[in-house]
Amino acid sequence: MCLEKIFAPRTSRMKASEIRELLKLLNRPGLLSFAGGIPDPDLFPTEAFAEAYQWALSEANSATALQYSVSEGYMPLRQWLAEHMTSIGIPCDAHNVLITSGSQQALDYLGKLFLNPNDTALVGWPTYLGALGAFNAYEPRYDQLSIRGNRSAKSYRDEAEAAGGTVKFAYLSPDFANPTGETVDRDGREALLDLANELDCAIVEDGAYQALRYHGKPIEPILAMEIQRTGYIDACRTVYCGSFSKTLSPGLRVGWVVANNAVIQQLVLMKQAADLHSSTINQMAIYRVASTGFDTHVAAARATYNERRCAMLTALARYMPDGVSWTQPEGGMFIWVTLPRDIRATDLLEKALNTYKIAFVPGQAFFADGSGENTLRLSFSCSDPSKIEDGMRRLSELLASAL
Repeated sequence: MCLEKIFAPRTSRMKASEIRELLKLLNRPGLLSFAGGIPDPDLFPTEAFAEAYQWALSEANSATALQYSVSEGYMPLRQWLAEHMTSIGIPCDAHNVLITSGSQQALDYLGKLFLNPNDTALVGWPTYLGALGAFNAYEPRYDQLSIRGNRSAKSYRDEAEAAGGTVKFAYLSPDFANPTGETVDRDGREALLDLANELDCAIVEDGAYQALRYHGKPIEPILAMEIQRTGYIDACRTVYCGSFSKTLSPGLRVGWVVANNAVIQQLVLMKQAADLHSSTINQMAIYRVASTGFDTHVAAARATYNERRCAMLTALARYMPDGVSWTQPEGGMFIWVTLPRDIRATDLLEKALNTYKIAFVPGQAFFADGSGENTLRLSFSCSDPSKIEDGMRRLSELLASAL
């Protein structure tokens, strides 16, 4: 029986993640991988989680940990998150917080909430591949987000209407973005708020890497700036998505959304229909670990990742041939490399894997329009400085042979 003929048309927009497919190839002996943007498992607070699960399964807590729960999420965790968000400039209450199964689920829900077929999502060129995957199922068109004044609100609106829809939101990760590692400065964030007000659209602020700053002065989140303008969160159009995946553990799949209460209420209805609620015991474990040592653990992770970031930037400067450039991230897990225009990163990958025993992610997958063929993404999070040094030397030899 062939069911493909009755699949919904939206399934044609669903494609395998190039990164997830690439990760399947990385168990080769001697391969140095700079592909997966994942936290170092040696930094997971394993002992703290062991104690947290023991606490969650204690006689006092097991009935809560193993039972159905409310869709909004475990209340102590939501209260802790409200305090945490307040500490970074986003005053809110627990009713402004929804717990999701990772921030990826939040992106899927926001696509479902805002997008009709042919509506426009403004995204970076490049942007987070997982966001494109989440939004694609809702059949939007994409337009390049520009917050430097060379695109007017009218031009965005006219093009969206010509395509049969409207601009629904601008999506970005303003701090140490995946894949570029770049940060939007304060003026850029203010300009984005002005643009969103003119377009009467939402802003989806992906804060997955916000806590991982290694250099420079922190910049307030976009939602914090909007609250300063409006006076309170329930008057804001910015939706903040956070995650514990890059700080405590990705395997527990605990993320969150902070937004005005009207948005949260609609997202709760979606969660009730999708999975009822995120794993209660995992939420309890995250709460226990976060409430007893989040800042201490993140500070230790920052120190390790900063050492690796510096090692990769130094090695790139030492080895890369002329014509190759790269970003200088102040945090996060990624460095974005731009090759000469006539070099396609996808054409180099097979030779990289088989001859030079290194892995990277070709950049084209991060562009909604399929451009960016001469770019690639490197992650420094899971390699010690000696492996980074060796890997960048191998990469330089690969690029020199291509040039």
